[in-house]
Amino acid sequence: MLKGNSSAKELYGKSYGWAAFDNLKLGFFFSGGGGKGVAVAKKSGKRTYMDMGSAGFGLAFGGKKYEVVFLFQDSKSFDNFVNKGWQAQGAANATAGKEQVGGQTGFVNGMAIYQIGSTGLMANVDISGSKYFKDKDLN
Repeated sequence: MLKGNSSAKELYGKSYGWAAFDNLKLGFFFSGGGGKGVAVAKKSGKRTYMDMGSAGFGLAFGGKKYEVVFLFQDSKSFDNFVNKGWQAQGAANATAGKEQVGGQTGFVNGMAIYQIGSTGLMANVDISGSKYFKDKDLN
């Protein structure tokens, strides 16, 4: 994410912490997905292992695998994500094969979100919600 992306590198340098997740989304009218990841406070190096689940409805067909990286502007946004972790979203996109997807150029509500690489075959127009939460077995 940082290689060749100066805005991401700059935001990482300013960030309090980060989180990275591997995700899989499948859909046939209804969509669902899951993934695993870790959130890291940069100064202390403390790691919080997390899980991710999502569900949605709309027009969704196929599946895709992708990675998401969150950068957190401050301790408040980091702690809020680790302890509450909701992200609601609406989506309309198509994935075919492998593509590289960019991200933000600044923090919005204390976070910058990057989706990296997307493989699979999926077309979707859906409304979905995702929950990121602590992995009880690993923490």
